[in-house]
Amino acid sequence: MRFQCLKNDGKARLGSFATAHGSFQTPNFMPVGTRASVKGVSAQHLEDVGAQIMLVNTFHLLLRPGSELIQELGGIHSFMGWKRPVLSDSGGFQVFSLQKLRSIEEEGVRFRSPVDGAEIFLSPERAIQIQEELGVDIAMGFDECPPSTLDRDATALSLDRTHRWLKRSADARTRDDMSLFGITQGGLFEDLRKESADFLREIPFDGYAIGGLSVGEGQEEMYRVLSFHPDHLPSEKIRYLMGVGTPEDLIEAVWNGVDLFDCVMPTRSGRFGRAFVSGAL
Repeated sequence: MRFQCLKNDGKARLGSFATAHGSFQTPNFMPVGTRASVKGVSAQHLEDVGAQIMLVNTFHLLLRPGSELIQELGGIHSFMGWKRPVLSDSGGFQVFSLQKLRSIEEEGVRFRSPVDGAEIFLSPERAIQIQEELGVDIAMGFDECPPSTLDRDATALSLDRTHRWLKRSADARTRDDMSLFGITQGGLFEDLRKESADFLREIPFDGYAIGGLSVGEGQEEMYRVLSFHPDHLPSEKIRYLMGVGTPEDLIEAVWNGVDLFDCVMPTRSGRFGRAFVSGAL
């Protein structure tokens, strides 16, 4: 078992997750190094402030410099100068964020590169292959991240596709030393969220992510989903809320049983001269 829950306080959990590059404690927040570096922050600085795990992005590393080159250079850890665990997003979020540059098919997603306009095809199998070539410790299954504004019928169709893609992602994995997480979707609909969790329980993922939040819904709606959805996920596995990072949102999610987080906001805010502080200045 790679995740170990050490202590509970209500729904909140203290735990540890083991990887090939060491363990990290939970709850934990991952700095985002989209292209294998956090803008304005060195790997040494990240270690100095206590970062235990970093996130990189499959889609953007495929664009530049390419997963095969990173593999030839010794893998993502050597490329980054980072000895601790690395998690990679599969590219599913770009299905949401690059809506004007992509088309969705049953086999996968065709993107128009924002760099040079070249066509890029990303399927569940290709997403897993890239993450294995990168040499990450934790890979994410390939999903479709829909906007929160979709109605129930459209959300259900998207969810069914995500389930098929996640099953294909699990079947494509070849590295035993790399953990693979599934991603629940279902928008703001409680029955679809439960359906997604029930489906993914039947696939031997090493952890479960909550996707499709912080994509346009208000804070009240996000908190409503967090009040029930973590309870649908296996208690013996790590739970990861994707793309959420304000201090108050992290606290709310931890109290509802979430263990892992990522967001670009803290470092992006720092680059614009903003800082999070306790109390008022």
